[in-house]
Amino acid sequence: LCSLTLFSVLVLVQVLCVWVPPPDIHVAGCSDSDGESMLGLDGEERWYADFKNHKGVDALPKFADPVTFEGHYQLAEGDMAICKQNLATSRMTFYLFPVCADVPHSTIYTRNRVQLDEENRLICHVSGFFPAPVSVYWTRNEQNVTEGTSINTPYPSKDGTFTQISTLKFTPQQGDIYSCTVQHPALEQPLTRVWDVQQNQPGIGPAVFCGLGLTVGLLGVATGTFFLIKGNECS
Repeated sequence: LCSLTLFSVLVLVQVLCVWVPPPDIHVAGCSDSDGESMLGLDGEERWYADFKNHKGVDALPKFADPVTFEGHYQLAEGDMAICKQNLATSRMTFYLFPVCADVPHSTIYTRNRVQLDEENRLICHVSGFFPAPVSVYWTRNEQNVTEGTSINTPYPSKDGTFTQISTLKFTPQQGDIYSCTVQHPALEQPLTRVWDVQQNQPGIGPAVFCGLGLTVGLLGVATGTFFLIKGNECS
C-alpha cells in the first residue's frame, strides 16, 4: 500500500495527465518554471503549446496535411493553472516523500554527411531522463551559440522516461569544435558532448607515387621494346 501511494504521489507531482490510447498520445505536465501540453501520433509530435509565445504550434512537416486544434491552446493554459495548483498542494501534503529522477543520456551527430562550407545541422539527442524537461546549451570553439538553435518538447518513452532533441544550424569549417551541454536536476554536473570538424584534405603523396610508378613502367616497356628490336636486327 505504501509503495502504491508513493507511486501515485510521484505521478501526481510530475505529470498531470498521460493518456495513451495507441497510436495517439496526449501529455500535459508542469513544474515550477515549465509546462508542457503535447499531442502526438505514432511516435511523432503533431501539436504542442508554446507557453513562452502564447500560441499553439503545428509540429507536422510542411508536406503533411494541415491539422488544426481550435481552442486547444486556451485549454492547455487552463490545464497548466490546475497542474501548478495541484503541484503546490501535493508538495505541502507529501513533502517528506523523495522525488524520483532518472539521469539523461546524450549523443551528438550531424544530420547530413559533412562537407566543408556546406550548411548542415548538429543534433543533440537526449533520452532516458525524468522528470522533463532538460536544458540544452550549444558552443562553437568554447563560445556560446544561440542563433540557429532549436529544441522540441519532451516526448515520453515506453519506460516512462522522456526524450528531447536539440538542433544547431552550422556551416562546417576546418578545425571548429562544437559542444552540446545538458542540464537536468538528476545530474550532479552538466553533461557535455563534443563534436569537431575533421576533414582529411587530399595529400600529394599518393599522386606522386602513382605518377612515378607509371613513369617507371613506361620506361620499362620502352627499354624492352628497344632491345627486342635490336635482337631481331642482329638475327
